[in-house]
Amino acid sequence: MTKLEKPPVFPYDKKEYDRTGREGDVLRHFFAVLSRMKHIRRWGLMRSTREENLCEHSFETAVLAHALAVLRNERFGGHVSPERAAALALFHDASEIFTGDLPTPVKYDNPVLRTSYAAVEAHARERLLSMLPPDLRPAYRPLLEEGGEDGEELRRIVKAADKLSALIKCVEERRAGNTDFARAEQTLRRAVEALELPEADCFLKEFLPSYALTLDELEGAPDTDQENNEGKDPDCDETES
Repeated sequence: MTKLEKPPVFPYDKKEYDRTGREGDVLRHFFAVLSRMKHIRRWGLMRSTREENLCEHSFETAVLAHALAVLRNERFGGHVSPERAAALALFHDASEIFTGDLPTPVKYDNPVLRTSYAAVEAHARERLLSMLPPDLRPAYRPLLEEGGEDGEELRRIVKAADKLSALIKCVEERRAGNTDFARAEQTLRRAVEALELPEADCFLKEFLPSYALTLDELEGAPDTDQENNEGKDPDCDETES
């Protein structure tokens, strides 16, 4: 029997990514690697008037997740943490630092590919965690895993925020005269509506249209938030608990 050659090491299976500094201190690379999110380009299959990177998307998703959580609490009797929602959103695509942004049509083309990519993402998350000191890993694991076992409600909010961020990109491209995002805009709007989150529906009606306006239009818009609450969309009234 011939001796089999040792298979190549799968890059995400490596366990040690830290190095020892000149003074003997262990260098931890976690935050330096996270900072590379700004180099990961999104919308690889699309012609964009302005490129968007992963860092921008993560920040906007965090802002939107915080807003959705506030809407849920203030208008629909929710009891979620807007701060936790924002933190989860900041890290929701962190694994793409290693995997890149796989376009949605490719990612969901077939179940086998989707399952395989999920495994790659899990390896990437473990690789990131390995770059932290052991005592900090329990604090960051739930962030990288979008809430852990008890975060289903927050995961839905982050998912809605993620799709809203992509939808906003489509609106901005349309405003810039780029029709390449027209179908994606329709698809993403339907996807947000299909989540059946009242706070997301409110955002679509009350806040999304402003993204299609110019700066002059935004600055010149009259203040309609009067004492009689005219600025509040009637379809976004607080529901009975």
